[in-house]
Amino acid sequence: MKVKIVNKSNHDLPHYATAAAAGMDLRANLEESVTLAPLERTLIKTGLFIELPVGYEAQVRPRSGLALKKGITVLNSPGTIDADYRGEIGVILVNLSNEPFVIENGERIAQLVIAKHEQVTWELTESLEDSERGEGGFGSTGKA
Repeated sequence: MKVKIVNKSNHDLPHYATAAAAGMDLRANLEESVTLAPLERTLIKTGLFIELPVGYEAQVRPRSGLALKKGITVLNSPGTIDADYRGEIGVILVNLSNEPFVIENGERIAQLVIAKHEQVTWELTESLEDSERGEGGFGSTGKA
């Protein structure tokens, strides 16, 4: 699948690190480093603009290594980029650690996954079919 991309950063285009990878790393596009204090959040721009085909979305997800080692994650995870959005891709990062974290230009800050999706048409009804689970929610199917 081909997707149009404009790259206003001075970094390489996102790419798959392995043949079976689902996500591509997004890099910070900064004029100067940004320090993220504990529990602070900020929007980090990437310098990338994309044109997805209708029926697809781009999901912005955390990088597992950054989350585990540094406590840095994507706040609205996964963030959705709709097919009709033409603005710059930004990543909302949050520091969940107890120490400040410095984001440098070019740092890999998130992953981008392209996914197919459907749109629904609601069918208003007065009742739903029974299921084995029924109305059981949060934790109703057993222990974690």
